[in-house]
Amino acid sequence: MADPKSYRPSNIPEHPGVYRFYNSKDKVIYVGKAKNLKNRLSNYFQANLATKTNRMVHEAVRVDWTIVSTELEALALEFSWIKQYQPKYNVQFKDDKSYPYLALSLNDEYPMIFITRKDKRPGLKYFGPYTNAWALRNTFDVLLKVFPVRSCSSSNFSRAQHSKRQCLLGDIGKCAAPCVGWISQEDHKKLAGRLNEFMESGMENILPKLHEEMNTAAANEEFERAARLRDQIESFEKAQKSTEGNFSDDLDGDFISIYHDGFHAAGSIFSMHRGSVKGSRSWIVDQEMVLEGQDEVTALLYSIYGTGAIPVPRHIYISSDPADKEQLEQWLGQIGSTKVEIKTPQRGEKLELLQTVKRNAQYSLIQYLSKRATDAAVSGKALTEIEEHLNLGRTPLRIECFDISNISGTSVVASMVVFEDGMIKKSEYRRFIIDTSEGFDDTRAMHQVITRRLKRLLDDRKENEAEVAELGGKPSKFAYPPQLIVVDGGQPQVNAAQRALDELGITDIALCGLAKRLEEVWVPGSKDPLILPRSSEGLYLLQRIRDEAHRFAITFHRSRRSKIMLESILDEIPQLGSARRASLLEHFGSVAAIRKATVEEIAATPGIGGKIASLIESHLESISTQKVNAETGEISDN
Repeated sequence: MADPKSYRPSNIPEHPGVYRFYNSKDKVIYVGKAKNLKNRLSNYFQANLATKTNRMVHEAVRVDWTIVSTELEALALEFSWIKQYQPKYNVQFKDDKSYPYLALSLNDEYPMIFITRKDKRPGLKYFGPYTNAWALRNTFDVLLKVFPVRSCSSSNFSRAQHSKRQCLLGDIGKCAAPCVGWISQEDHKKLAGRLNEFMESGMENILPKLHEEMNTAAANEEFERAARLRDQIESFEKAQKSTEGNFSDDLDGDFISIYHDGFHAAGSIFSMHRGSVKGSRSWIVDQEMVLEGQDEVTALLYSIYGTGAIPVPRHIYISSDPADKEQLEQWLGQIGSTKVEIKTPQRGEKLELLQTVKRNAQYSLIQYLSKRATDAAVSGKALTEIEEHLNLGRTPLRIECFDISNISGTSVVASMVVFEDGMIKKSEYRRFIIDTSEGFDDTRAMHQVITRRLKRLLDDRKENEAEVAELGGKPSKFAYPPQLIVVDGGQPQVNAAQRALDELGITDIALCGLAKRLEEVWVPGSKDPLILPRSSEGLYLLQRIRDEAHRFAITFHRSRRSKIMLESILDEIPQLGSARRASLLEHFGSVAAIRKATVEEIAATPGIGGKIASLIESHLESISTQKVNAETGEISDN
């Protein structure tokens, strides 16, 4: 039995989709659908699960998912996969859902239309599955009025032929009654053919006609007939919506798309057969395997079909044309022993499907990068590469990265993030408010934050660690020196940070900067940057550290800016003391919220009456600029 924590996924998308749990034999044991994959899958890794659910998650060893565009697509795909895999826990957890189809027996002497939930049989034309049975039955009723094809069973049809008396459906106009000769066999077949054409082309042709009849009936004050027509239109539209998440029955082939994120890329494939997703899979594009002159599309197609594990279809739809399209088609044709066409849809259903495939590729890449970030072997390789490329005297087991965030020099803040052994250590993160009283620019701010951080390091070094331990204390988190400092920026920011190191006399900490534009690595004293290979694990780790510092700085800057703006505006309002300001802050939280509030809503705040609420509203209306009172100091999370 596996521990669910060992395979609990992270970075689960918040999209509709279908997920599959696999056991140790790589067999699907459960298929489920979700409106929000993240919320649903998280529930399986909580405590106090139901008995059967708990048994399933302990038997499983991994889980994957496929995102789709709508909940209806998720429902249809779940249905398809439950039928395909027959997972044992789906049978135990809930009824094995069978969704209704509309079936037409075109090959019969007297074609028949009927609703069925049974497995498909040869000789019948199926439409569906329909995810809304009520809408299907209403649509079925409307269809019989417009196309009165026979819908009775064979025994009832034979009985009517012998008795020469039509059934009730003939009497009420829902059957052309071929059993008693009201319509000839040939004409009845033509009627069934028109019904088939209508179902294949959609409902666009009949809806305008029904709308016209409804309006005419209403104008003639035939309100009961107009109401019936209205209900018929609603039934058609409801049935249309119930199947809009499904794909056309003639949709066949493999749909392949690639998602790029910087120097990384992932590709996904949906294998379609008669409008159903028969399989989906993702690959991470190995950049090191892409030869000069070979594009990623070619490399991905080789990964998919080169091993022979996946059969080559006649049609391959891809988001962008490969470089050597004709040669690839010939190569694929030799593997699949059939002519292969590679197409790039520009619009319509195929393009929409490719967009869904691309979203699956995106989240597959997120999963891959997340797992790689926590892989000790990969982290070790990355640290070794950084040590070699920067010519460090030791492996940088602790790396600190600094970033500056501001808008036009206001609310200037800095962030410090820490990675130890290549892993995030959020407990060591720090945020700084930059003193701009003597002016501001990025280099001045970087010099200031590096100076403040390293002064704390020097102060903590003066403490006697033995005495601190004897008194039961712990060293300050600033007491741990980094082996490498990374700054977000190029040569100017690196020079500013190096100046801070020189002024403090620190020579045992390495320094570099990572510039965003070309991902260049700058080191002090060098006129030219270092260009690390794009497939370098070391470069990827530096990018992660830089991006995390940027995210942390941006988050702090936004909260700081909002707070300062609100406090400064409230300070200027007469008769608004500290207690009332605190009450407004707690109740509304932002200037935007107060501006949207009515006088009555402001007056309802504890401590704020109607008179002061009017003063607040008048003041906010008259304000054209905001005053920023930036403080200085260090902010730490407790």
